[in-house]
Amino acid sequence: MEVRTTRFGVIDIAEDRVITFPGGMLGFTDKKEFCLLQPGDDACFFWLQCVQDPDLAFVVTDPTFFEQDYSVPIRPEQMESLGLSKLEDAQVFVIVNKIGEQLTGNFQGPLIINTLSRVGEQMVLAEKRWTTRHPLMRVGAEASQTASA
Repeated sequence: MEVRTTRFGVIDIAEDRVITFPGGMLGFTDKKEFCLLQPGDDACFFWLQCVQDPDLAFVVTDPTFFEQDYSVPIRPEQMESLGLSKLEDAQVFVIVNKIGEQLTGNFQGPLIINTLSRVGEQMVLAEKRWTTRHPLMRVGAEASQTASA
């Protein structure tokens, strides 16, 4: 199927790569179908592109790349709504934002995706340990100089 994007033009993806968010996502409840675009085999950041809206795409990452002890408590009713029979079939992502020279992740609103059925849901964690702007890494000139030193 062809997906129109403002960042990458028209891309062709297999229909079985579409992830459905039956309840939409926070602030975008009418947008239900997305596809995950991986810029390279070793990438740690991905694009979650809306299938219905070429302008709507989120940068996402696996939060455990940055915080190994990050986990999402999934209640039995959430397992059921996602069609999960075991937690190993779930993939967790967080939406990434750039604030100044800092990349942050919304660790309080993770995306849970059933990797088998490709059904997803954005959850809101009540635990205050994580924030919507959890620091991931610095970017820009200062970060590049540090990395090359």
